[in-house]
Amino acid sequence: MSKPVLGAALSIKSIPAHRDWLLERQRDLEVQDFFRADLLDGDWRSAATDIKQMLSGHTGRLGIHGPFWGFKIDSHDPMIRQAVTKRLLQGLDAAEFLGATQMVMHSPFTTWDHNNLDLYPDSRANIVERVKATLAEVIARAETIGCEIVIENIEDKDPRDRVRLAKALESSKVRVSLDTGHANYAHVSTGAPPVDYYVEIAGDMLTHVHLQDTDGFADRHWAPGEGNIPWVAVFRALGRLTSNPRLILELRNHDDVRKGAAHLAALGLAE
Repeated sequence: MSKPVLGAALSIKSIPAHRDWLLERQRDLEVQDFFRADLLDGDWRSAATDIKQMLSGHTGRLGIHGPFWGFKIDSHDPMIRQAVTKRLLQGLDAAEFLGATQMVMHSPFTTWDHNNLDLYPDSRANIVERVKATLAEVIARAETIGCEIVIENIEDKDPRDRVRLAKALESSKVRVSLDTGHANYAHVSTGAPPVDYYVEIAGDMLTHVHLQDTDGFADRHWAPGEGNIPWVAVFRALGRLTSNPRLILELRNHDDVRKGAAHLAALGLAE
């Protein structure tokens, strides 16, 4: 059975150093520049044009990390929701220009939510309705341009919440993402299930994975092998999926991408 081929999350500054590695296996790439508000409000087309030139010859799947700083997608405030919608549409503008077919956005669920959402009977339904209000135009645009939206776990303690939300949005272009480091933090520090459970529970709704290692205390974004994530269990669970998720090394130090990939390859888990 063939092993999955790893991709990476890189920026305009780090793509050139890994271009040969990306093209060698036509690896998936997630561009990590277009979540920045200053870029989205500035000359983002020039940056996107430079990235397209850097990626000449690249035929792997291309995605971007969408905007997330300073907001949540379930805001109670209609004015804030309008601003969030605008930012996410800006992200899709960049995705369309680049030819990206996936955009990552952040889950609204918090550790506080886990303990408090069920105090009131309508709380969960209300989150869904607020997210729908924020994302209605965004999802419609994503469907039009053929760009899948994936919702990444941040503080999520119960992975079922994010999966239910994605399904409730009722679009073939909305799926879920898993960040292994965020899940490991939630497991060790807040009592969430272990990382492989996040994979199992998402099932084939999972189409994107941020691979990063942690000690479970903080969001380290270490290379695999530097923390305590049980990678064999994680990849065993991934191997049961048919959704072919993009496996994206998202590391704090982009120079560690090949080291992290080499660790997983040495374990016989990926290439």
